[in-house]
Amino acid sequence: MERRVGTVSRGIRGPIIREGDNLVEITVDSVLGAAESEGFELRDRDVIALTESIVARAQGNYATVQDIAADVKAKLGGETVGVIFPILSRNRFAINLKGIAMGCKKVVLMLSYPSDEVGNALLTYDQLDAAGINPYSDVLTLERYRELFGENKHEFTGVDYVQYYSDIITEAGAKVEVVFANQAKTILDYTDCIINCDIHTRVRTKRILREAGAKVVCGLDDILTAPVNGSGFNEKYGLLGSNKSTEDKIKLFPKECRQLVLDIQSEILKKTGKHVEVMVYGDGAFKDPQGKIWELADPVVSPAFTDGLIGTPNELKLKYLADNDFANLSGAALKEAISNSIRTKQDNLVGNMASQGTTPRQLTDLIGSLCDLTSGSGDKGTPIILIQGYFDNFTTE
Repeated sequence: MERRVGTVSRGIRGPIIREGDNLVEITVDSVLGAAESEGFELRDRDVIALTESIVARAQGNYATVQDIAADVKAKLGGETVGVIFPILSRNRFAINLKGIAMGCKKVVLMLSYPSDEVGNALLTYDQLDAAGINPYSDVLTLERYRELFGENKHEFTGVDYVQYYSDIITEAGAKVEVVFANQAKTILDYTDCIINCDIHTRVRTKRILREAGAKVVCGLDDILTAPVNGSGFNEKYGLLGSNKSTEDKIKLFPKECRQLVLDIQSEILKKTGKHVEVMVYGDGAFKDPQGKIWELADPVVSPAFTDGLIGTPNELKLKYLADNDFANLSGAALKEAISNSIRTKQDNLVGNMASQGTTPRQLTDLIGSLCDLTSGSGDKGTPIILIQGYFDNFTTE
């Protein structure tokens, strides 16, 4: 019988994960238990995905604000530190800022405007236009910002992040000076010891600052790259990808977890005879048209995945074929012609007009975004995702 369903994404419920839990066993049991309960079977090339949160939790990859402070002080000297281009987030950055402030005497907080790197807005472009401000060149003090724009609360959280971050710094025992600018070199007018907190532009920002004569430049990915007083750490990403755990503790992005995905893949093959793909996923990579927020606050969508998830889609656009190559066909003849084109398509369709409009993104970014949307970030209780049919096409029976 012809298949009537394409891609299916299922949230798989699992137990609350604690440090030391066996994620291979938990994942395999949860997926197979769900299959038995719901009456579906695993197929080759199904994708099993685990949220990064449960991986880090099982690893016990946590650190305290005191650990952050100690590393910041050791690496940046403990005096005046420029903290530039942070994202505006209570969950993602606020507690990191607390630790940073505890590790120095003064923080010069330089915020990008009108929004942060991932789209959280301080202002709108209309506000800038009305005030005659050029965000590419103009530097605003806190006083000038308040004079021109007053208090601006985040559309979704209701937080005035300028005041919120300032209060965090002073409550941590440091002095604070707030500056609004979009050129990294501006911070050198205030200090030459800098933590650049941008995520996806961090390499360029570090280069610019070092070439401009900064004494010390650390990204968030340079803080807690090794244990401090027995803390968790992430050798590759440091504080990037961390989340608030408690008022004084963060959960870091998971450490090396390639073996985890391979072991899950192997165990599923052993128990079912099916070769599935497995990945760990964090934030998806998509933009909200209302709030203009680009979701990806993690350094990557997926820190670990099996080899079958390497690459990008290699797909033909059905509507292009229908409207161009086979415009004179309809019904069964059209279906057969398109099906034959799919069966005989080249392994690499780059540059082929019939593939235009297909999504040119890494498979892990596409699938990870689907997983993130499926699991959500609240109380669904589905930290494991099973995706079936993702690699099917119009011809798959």
